[in-house]
Amino acid sequence: MTVVAHIESPFQSKFGIPRQSGLARVEACIVFEKEFRQREAFRGLEDFSHLWLLWLFDRAEGWSPTVRPPMLGGNRRMGVFATRSPFRPNHIGLSCVELLRVELDTPRGPVLHVAGADLLDGTPIIDVKPYLPFTDARPDARGGFTEEVLRSRTPLEVVMPEGLDVLSAGQREALRQALASDPRPQYQDDAERLYGLTFAGCEVKFRVSGSRLEVVSVVRAD
Repeated sequence: MTVVAHIESPFQSKFGIPRQSGLARVEACIVFEKEFRQREAFRGLEDFSHLWLLWLFDRAEGWSPTVRPPMLGGNRRMGVFATRSPFRPNHIGLSCVELLRVELDTPRGPVLHVAGADLLDGTPIIDVKPYLPFTDARPDARGGFTEEVLRSRTPLEVVMPEGLDVLSAGQREALRQALASDPRPQYQDDAERLYGLTFAGCEVKFRVSGSRLEVVSVVRAD
């Protein structure tokens, strides 16, 4: 397979990335490799509202027949094919994202602006396909073990410091949504522990106590 593009995402570290696409309306750009920048390759794409991205877990190594899904607190094992773990025989990821707009004429060729991506900055993309609601949407589908977890989980209340000018309003809201889904491993529940992640070129520090997540600081990374 050939890498056709890379994503430019505000997530610069694996910790903190939403565990599925669409959980946080994080905006990102998809920039294509030179050989795939022909305008005709994108004809008609702007008429779709959502896209499927097929991409590579390029920083994952090896595979395991069973894995510990973070959603289950890392305490229960599931078969790898019953999860979306990166530790699979072929390190292929799948994400559904919202297509915000298509820019055909940029110095880097056509660029896709998307929202809801759960990809690390620089992740290689091997294909882009339109989302087809008449066949891709299955409202009666069963969600396996995820349904049990989601029934018992509520989003965290995220409290941010005043005057957070280092991020734009859109970036602040995207960060809030990402943190509300609780990026911590489910087995960690230490109210005194200070967690950190890198988002949009900033180091974000936060604590969690009960259902409340407090952002302690957001500073530009060196």
